[in-house]
Amino acid sequence: MDNLKISTAQFEHKSANKAYNLAIIERLAQEAAAQGAEVIAFHECSITGYTFARNLDKQQMLAIAELVPDGESTQKLISIAAKYNITILAGLFEKDEDDNLYKPYICVDKNGLIAKHHKLHPFINPHLQAGQGYTIFEINGWKCGILICYDNNVIENVRATKLLGADIIFMPHVTMCTPSSRPGAGFVDPQLWQNRENDPTSLRLEFDGMKGRSWLMKWLPARAYDNALYVVFSNPIGMDDDQLKNGCSMILDPFGDILTECRTFEDSFTIATITPEKLIQAGGYRYINARRPDLYGDIIGQQHESQQKVVWLHTDNR
Repeated sequence: MDNLKISTAQFEHKSANKAYNLAIIERLAQEAAAQGAEVIAFHECSITGYTFARNLDKQQMLAIAELVPDGESTQKLISIAAKYNITILAGLFEKDEDDNLYKPYICVDKNGLIAKHHKLHPFINPHLQAGQGYTIFEINGWKCGILICYDNNVIENVRATKLLGADIIFMPHVTMCTPSSRPGAGFVDPQLWQNRENDPTSLRLEFDGMKGRSWLMKWLPARAYDNALYVVFSNPIGMDDDQLKNGCSMILDPFGDILTECRTFEDSFTIATITPEKLIQAGGYRYINARRPDLYGDIIGQQHESQQKVVWLHTDNR
């Protein structure tokens, strides 16, 4: 495999405004390609917006969702990829011919759709159906996988994707700055965002503390380190419906080290060059080879009823 230049982006999307969001995606893709990036990754539901969907009924969800790959947004994404000769990953809501609803993250290039992953653990709207499998595909000879937001909280999903051959996992999110039972968690006051030019310090303290980046650093590097993976993390910046998100889009290497990170409050991207030798130099490579599944295969694979609880999401939403 040759070295690969990947960019990860962050931007403030507008809820249900696909034309606006696609325009931002095009601008950032154009700029990244001009700087030599071969790939650019955007956040979960970057085309449609995300948290607003918690209040939609099924007909409203069907109105915002599209067919993939025949829908307008996927076709627009393909045209952007062709125009700037860059591979693009982005998210939206999907419907099929039978009005089933999913939350996919798609990868396209100038030739069309390369991959589509349905979120395994969707929760933002009760009408979304869960994905039923893992996703492995190639970009320029590199084996890649996709796990969307909550999918990465279940560590078995990351290991399974690695064991299926992935050396890069794209991890699109809309995360951080929400309440939880963990110490220090909570919403960030939107007024801090409105006042970010006059008082960037107060906003950065919230974004980088336990409500945001400090929590992320507890687990995200471990996913890369334990599995000898490159991780491409993408997350929005700014307001998502009535919630404030803190960006921190970043790329980590198989040692769990941050190669590059978005550290502004702006719509932006950052680029890293990934190299194949780290995949076998990293400790995770040795640990994977040392596994003894005879000890725990039956334990990890035993029957279990999945129970998914999202603390900040009120149960009375439709």
